[in-house]
Amino acid sequence: MNRSMKAMILAAGRGERMQPLTSDTPKPLLQVAGRPLIEHHLIRLKNAGYSEVVINVSWLADQIINTLGDGSRYGLSIVYSNEGEPALETGGGIRQALPLLGEQPFLVINGDIWTDFPLAGLSLPAGDLAWLMLVDNPAHHRQGDFYLQQGRVLDTAASATDKRALTFSGIGIYEPQLFAPLPETAFPLGPLLRDAMRSSRVAGQHYTGRWYDIGTPERLAELDRLLF
Repeated sequence: MNRSMKAMILAAGRGERMQPLTSDTPKPLLQVAGRPLIEHHLIRLKNAGYSEVVINVSWLADQIINTLGDGSRYGLSIVYSNEGEPALETGGGIRQALPLLGEQPFLVINGDIWTDFPLAGLSLPAGDLAWLMLVDNPAHHRQGDFYLQQGRVLDTAASATDKRALTFSGIGIYEPQLFAPLPETAFPLGPLLRDAMRSSRVAGQHYTGRWYDIGTPERLAELDRLLF
């Protein structure tokens, strides 16, 4: 059980591709299998032994805060990093939340995915700045994101025969030092990870279980059918 590592759920996005569903409901509160999408994450985190969760919010932030509260109903302690509007992008959102996340490596989960990936017992390998969970490329992202060779995540193929990239799942563990030197402003996560890959400081794992990116109303409806 992982009782020391904190977890962060990214829930600040406006959900443009989910319109009109997200016009008056933040994407993390959209229902999947009878409960808000973000609750699936909270329940899995609790079951995996996590106790402290940070959630970043922006679009319709009050709805998320009022729905989830302090986390006690889930057996968790939830604190919020309110970014105001517009949101700070993934990298900037994590950077702003560092004071809430502490000095140890922490787990980050995209709020708009669903997976049965086991979250218990995760850790960041010594000397690395990040660990990423990678999945097979979904139909809407055939080109993939990164390569995986002997447990190391690479931005480019290691050889001419390595032509199959994998997709970043939205689940990662990060060392605070990856973000700490940067200013508190909006910036993406990808360039930070690619810089760390060039110095061989990003580990990874290929997961072949169930994983869904809830990026459109159609994919939300498909997941709802699969889980019911």
